[in-house]
Amino acid sequence: MSDARQAALDYHAKPIPGKLSIELTKPTATAKDLALAYSPGVAEPCREIARDPENAYRYTGKGNLVAVISDGSAILGLGNLGALASKPVMEGKGVLFKRFAGINSVDIEVNSESPQAFIDTVARIADTWGGINLEDIKAPECFEIEQALIEQCSIPVFHDDQHGTAIVTAAGMLNALEIAGKRLEDASIVCMGAGAAAIACMKLLVACGARAENLVMLDRKGVIHTGREDLNPYKAMFAVDTDKRTLDDAIDGADVFVGLSGPGLMSADHIRKMAPNPVVFACTNPDPEIHPDLAREVRPDVIMATGRSDYPNQVNNVLGFPFIFRGALDVRATRINEEMKVAAVHALKDLAREPVPQEVLDAYEKSEMSFGREYIIPTPVDVRLLERITSAVAQAAVDSGVARRPYPSHYPLKSVDDVYGV
Repeated sequence: MSDARQAALDYHAKPIPGKLSIELTKPTATAKDLALAYSPGVAEPCREIARDPENAYRYTGKGNLVAVISDGSAILGLGNLGALASKPVMEGKGVLFKRFAGINSVDIEVNSESPQAFIDTVARIADTWGGINLEDIKAPECFEIEQALIEQCSIPVFHDDQHGTAIVTAAGMLNALEIAGKRLEDASIVCMGAGAAAIACMKLLVACGARAENLVMLDRKGVIHTGREDLNPYKAMFAVDTDKRTLDDAIDGADVFVGLSGPGLMSADHIRKMAPNPVVFACTNPDPEIHPDLAREVRPDVIMATGRSDYPNQVNNVLGFPFIFRGALDVRATRINEEMKVAAVHALKDLAREPVPQEVLDAYEKSEMSFGREYIIPTPVDVRLLERITSAVAQAAVDSGVARRPYPSHYPLKSVDDVYGV
C-alpha cells in the first residue's frame, strides 16, 4: 500500500472514525439543565413551532443546518460505488461547510431504486434543515432530481456539482477574457463534456452574457448538433446548426476551451489551432484534458486554469458553495436562484482584482500575487470570501424576492464566529 493511500485511510480512521462530531450548545450540568433540554421543558418550543413553523428557526438549529445528500451514483471520479461509499465525501463536504462558513451539516446517503424514490425520500424530510446540498448524483438524473426538489421544498436546494463548478468557472472566465482583451459576448467557446457540470457551466455563462450561437458542446459521440437524434433534453438545449463534428473541427479559431470530460482529451495540436491568447479551463481532476506544462510550452500566450491545487488558477468549488449557502441561510431564502448565482460570480470575479492580503501570500509562500494570467480566481484561504460572496448572495436573494428575512444587520461577516448573529 502506498504511503499516500495509507495516510488517507489513517486520516479518516484515527483517532476517531469519521471527520465530524456533534457538539452541545447549551449547559447540561444540572438536573434543571436536563429538564429544560428535554422533558418537560422541551414541550414549550414544540408548542411554539406547532403554532408557527417559522419558530423552528428560533428554537432549533434548523437555520444553520444543511443536509449533504447523495445516492452515490457519481462519486468524485470513481463512478457509481453506491450510496454508503459516498459517505466519506459527504462528511468531507460537511467539513468544508463548517470550516469556511460556520455551517453545521448532516450527511445523508440514500439507497434509492429510481430518481423518483430519491425525490420522495428527500422531500418528506426536507423540513428538517435550512438547506439541501445535493452531491455526486449522475446526469441526467441529477437535473430531474434537483428541479423536482426545488419545486417541492421551501428551502434552498443546490446541486453543487452543477452550480458550484459553474459559478467558479464563470468568475474565472470573465477575468481571463478581460486579460486576453476579449469579451464574453463575442467569445467562441468550446465545451468538452456534456454532463452535469458542463451543462450548468454553459447555462451560467449564457446568463452572464455569452451567446448560445457561439458555443459548441461535445460529448462522447462528438459535437452536439441539430442533426443528432440521440440527445436528451438537457443536451438538446445546446445543439447548434453546424457542420463541425469533432473537437479538431470545433477548436479551430476558438477563444475558449472548457474541459469537463476526461484526462488527455485535448492535444498539443488542438491548442495550437486556437485563437491568440486562448483561454483553457481543463478541469478534469487530477489529470486534466491537457497538462498545464504542455499547454504553456505549445502556447505561451495561454491563460490556463485547472482543478488542481498545485497549479495557478484552481477551479475549486469551495470558493463558492459555503458562502452561497451562508447568504441563503441568513435571509432564509426559499431557493438559490439565477440572480444569486450571478451575484456570486461577480463577487468572486471582483475579489480577484483586489490586492492580495499578506496571510494569503504567506499561505502560498509567495512574495507577490496579483490579478493577471496566473491569478484570475481568489484562493480558498482568502478570508474575504465569507464577507464578499455571502453579502452579495444575501442581497440578491432579498432583491429578487426569495428571502424571508431582510438583509442582516450584522453584515458584513468578518469570520465564521459572526454567523450565529442570525
